Amino acid sequence: MASRDRIIAFCDELLDLDGFDDYGPNGLQVPGATEVTKVVTGVSAHLELLRRAHDAGAELVLAHHGLFWDFLPRALSEQMAARLRVALEARISVAGYHLPLDAHREIGNSALLCSALGFEPTREPFAEVRGRPIGIVGRRSRPLDAAELFAVVAALLHREPLVFDAGPAEVSSIGVVTGAGASVIHEAVALGLDSLITGEPAEHAMADAREGGLHFIAAGHYATETLGIRRLGELVAAEFAIEHQFIDVPNPV
Repeated sequence: MASRDRIIAFCDELLDLDGFDDYGPNGLQVPGATEVTKVVTGVSAHLELLRRAHDAGAELVLAHHGLFWDFLPRALSEQMAARLRVALEARISVAGYHLPLDAHREIGNSALLCSALGFEPTREPFAEVRGRPIGIVGRRSRPLDAAELFAVVAALLHREPLVFDAGPAEVSSIGVVTGAGASVIHEAVALGLDSLITGEPAEHAMADAREGGLHFIAAGHYATETLGIRRLGELVAAEFAIEHQFIDVPNPV
């Protein structure tokens, strides 16, 4: 058993919450039980995740996409009320970590995906959002066949990516911005990268990839953002000697 507030403080400090101007609040969003024996992690704090966390016996949910966003109405919708009802009645604390988890150089979504694909993350700033770079540039000394890269992405993320195959036959550099990162394709072209991997495509990406001479790989918003939150849960479990479970609620987007 561990203190909820100590766990949240650990996550807040690790992810440098104060250094980000995000689209909604990061950190603890719904306070529940003050003592935690099990933490559940998931990509998005929607109703199914919260219900399954309750069924799993968790007192704390850590999500990449939390409950509250600046673009949502201030008054509770029926949908939001249903989510909160599950959390409050079950005394489940809910915390969200969005841009801080995208950007982290070691356990961030982009950094972990870059490494898992066989590229060495560099310190080059890439994909700035609200004053902080959240993407990663990865390089490798031995180029990887482009077709092999596409196959590795599919195997790692358990889905076939949308690929605009317009780059070189061998890939030695990659830009990684998980989630909705199609807009940084111009930056990837300007840096001379061989490929860009993100979650969601955009209408302009096909032409931009062809004209910029790089491979554009859209592997799914959800799929590209499972790594960071799972790793955060693993670190919390190890630090506080509690149980951790990642709950997968696959999303085709």
